[in-house]
Amino acid sequence: MLRISRDLAIDENDIEISFVRASGPGGQNVNKLSTSAQLRFDTSRITLPEDAAERLARLAGQRMTKNGVIVIQAERFRTQERNKADAIERLTTLLREAMVRPKARRPTKPTFGSKQRRLEGKKRRGDVKAGRGGRFDD
Repeated sequence: MLRISRDLAIDENDIEISFVRASGPGGQNVNKLSTSAQLRFDTSRITLPEDAAERLARLAGQRMTKNGVIVIQAERFRTQERNKADAIERLTTLLREAMVRPKARRPTKPTFGSKQRRLEGKKRRGDVKAGRGGRFDD
């Protein structure tokens, strides 16, 4: 079991990892070995609160299919083990971020002092601009 948060844990058997050939530089190693890890996780296997499921879909973006399967491609490293660990870490990070409720914004009003400072700055700037218009008496 992977512990995501206090309320959420996922079974490691629900995570499907396959290894495919990586793209990019690496010489013959890229052509011969399947080191890139492709992680697939079906979000319907876990019970998420409604708001967390919406945040997860928004955070996952294109990594989530229409069926609710998250697909993560990890090919940063040259070994299968490190790419597998990287893919699992990215999945847990994604799920942790989705579980965090954003703080509700409480609108505030500017203080009297900040209003005064703003008006003083505007007055000072207006005086500078007014002093630029020189009159020439020839």
